[in-house]
Amino acid sequence: MDDIECIVIGAGVCGIAIARALACAGREVMVIEAESSIGTQISSRNSEVVHAGIYYPKGSLMARLCVSGRQKLYDFCADRGVAFARCGKLIVATNEAERPGLALIKERGEANGVEGLTLLTAHEARTLEPNLCCTGALLSPATGIIDSHAYMLALQGDAEHAGAVFVCNSPVMRASVLTEGIAVEVGEIDPITLRCRLLVNAAGLAAPALAARIEGMPRHLVPTAHYAKGNYFVLSGRSPFSRLIYPVPVPGGLGVHLTIDLGGQARFGPDVEWVSEIGYDVDASRAAGFYDAVRRYWPALEDGALQPGYCGIRPKLVPEGAAPQDFVVQDWRTHGVPGLINLFGIESPGLTAAIALGELVRDRAALNRAGHATP
Repeated sequence: MDDIECIVIGAGVCGIAIARALACAGREVMVIEAESSIGTQISSRNSEVVHAGIYYPKGSLMARLCVSGRQKLYDFCADRGVAFARCGKLIVATNEAERPGLALIKERGEANGVEGLTLLTAHEARTLEPNLCCTGALLSPATGIIDSHAYMLALQGDAEHAGAVFVCNSPVMRASVLTEGIAVEVGEIDPITLRCRLLVNAAGLAAPALAARIEGMPRHLVPTAHYAKGNYFVLSGRSPFSRLIYPVPVPGGLGVHLTIDLGGQARFGPDVEWVSEIGYDVDASRAAGFYDAVRRYWPALEDGALQPGYCGIRPKLVPEGAAPQDFVVQDWRTHGVPGLINLFGIESPGLTAAIALGELVRDRAALNRAGHATP
């Protein structure tokens, strides 16, 4: 059995950021990924939006890590030459009944420390975006867009420069808690067993299933996975807007919003489709709902202008209709297993929060090592 100090399971953006934080703190780190390359699931199937931290309850992990992570992300990208743009976004009310909601969103965002939020009249919003139809809007200048893959590669480069090793095509089959660390069985064919002092479960959609395969992890503390699929449709031609356009949020997500990539291509989504299995086919018939949603704030959208794009899956910990979830970073103080940290329900704003989340896990791991006789 080979020994390594820290194993991070999952090479999505959060797993990479955690590996970077641990390696830069001088710890020996191996990242184990089941897929053939980094960031192939949640991290590459999203809107590539840098969120400001507006929507989340004050004091929640989502709020704290998004606000602190956003500035860390912008600073990192500026330093490493990763492409991004602080394009800003407008959250729009499309009828009078929605307008009071904008003030509530502004109040929540300011309570989280989001700067620059400004309520706009319909005229002021149309001055910024002449193609917009609304009764009022909330401007968030701190919101932006990013090249998510370049961002992950830059984080990986930092981690590897600090000594971290990435191993792909290596599914983790099971693990078990030993007196001397945690044993991790890797590989379906000719598996090997590694022993580590710190195991970070950052497996994204598979995190609950992986936790259930860790012998010694209390089963009643493993959450049930729920999947909320989000479909995207792309617009033919350039975007009619220079900023991101978001409706007032809907249960389960932020509504069918318009985002732009760094090349000016517009895409709409995601919607919310609760599913029982992971799959990445876009149902073209869902376009009808997109036209209805988008025309509330952009009536000029022409028939046939939307084409199926891609989809992603949100790793929910609560079922449809339940109250919104928070990020869960579960350590020994909850489950009683020294050296094990589980990350559950890391959906949006995980991309924005990744660096801050990595630092949080690094600090929790240091507390674990200092406060327990961890092997």
